[in-house]
Amino acid sequence: MKDIIIDTDPGVDDALAIMLAVKSGNFRIHAITTVAGNSTIDDTTRNARFILKLLGREDIPVYSGAKNPLKRKLDRAVVHGKDGLGGLKPLNGPGLSGDAVERISSIIERNSGKITIVALGPLTNIARMIEDYPQTIPKMKSVVMMGGAIRVPGNKSRVAEFNMYVDPEAADIVFRSPVMKTMLPLDACDVQLSLTDFEKIRDAELRSPILEMVVPYMRNLSKNEGTSKAMMYDPLTVYSLMNPSACRKRRINAVVETRGEFTRGMTVAEQRRWKEENPNVTVVEKVSARRFKADFVRILSKAQP
Repeated sequence: MKDIIIDTDPGVDDALAIMLAVKSGNFRIHAITTVAGNSTIDDTTRNARFILKLLGREDIPVYSGAKNPLKRKLDRAVVHGKDGLGGLKPLNGPGLSGDAVERISSIIERNSGKITIVALGPLTNIARMIEDYPQTIPKMKSVVMMGGAIRVPGNKSRVAEFNMYVDPEAADIVFRSPVMKTMLPLDACDVQLSLTDFEKIRDAELRSPILEMVVPYMRNLSKNEGTSKAMMYDPLTVYSLMNPSACRKRRINAVVETRGEFTRGMTVAEQRRWKEENPNVTVVEKVSARRFKADFVRILSKAQP
């Protein structure tokens, strides 16, 4: 069983990723920490608590973090709807704690060498932890993050993926840090689910709210990103940690652009094969669509504990 902290900004696909992580039984989830990204910190924290309540796992602590990027105003997503969960409207309060960075550090300190941070949103909390608690860095196992675009167009700008675009300064800090890093970029996110796929989920208590989330999400994706199916960015990231054998990976050297007028948040990889650069990140280049879809439906169909 892998020990993880999920740092997230729910977000429909974040919510599905949390469901997959919890119901898989593959992880010991020490905490969920929230960051502003897809929506405000109030919304993302409220949404995280709501998803855990749906799963019957309110024992997993939720700690709220950064309400803004390090140096910029928050640029929210549009595809997740006004409150972040498509057609769902959580009535619970956010319960902001404001101490995500401190909590991440303390959990890592207590579990030296064991904790992987699964970063599904902008990297603001992770960058702050690296800067504020440098003594913690050697005790982290790794960071597995959804983000970046290597050889494909961005989904926020011509060249930038959303999480990197929202807080490029934070991404830059993380990429320059010595911690082990794995990135699942847009290149590997060609796995999409249809409404029929979601309707196969046999857990009726979960299927209903999932459909309420994904139908507006798919409609917004069709309008804004030109696809009629549900993009599985964050669930694929969790799945890559669950099932490495379903993934193709390689080590590269990459940096994040922070100053470009047109290239803000671009993940710039060293593509010259003859140029020797020390690799600083493992990139998930491909995930088996067949295996992901089968496992996603099977796991989310499990009866609630």
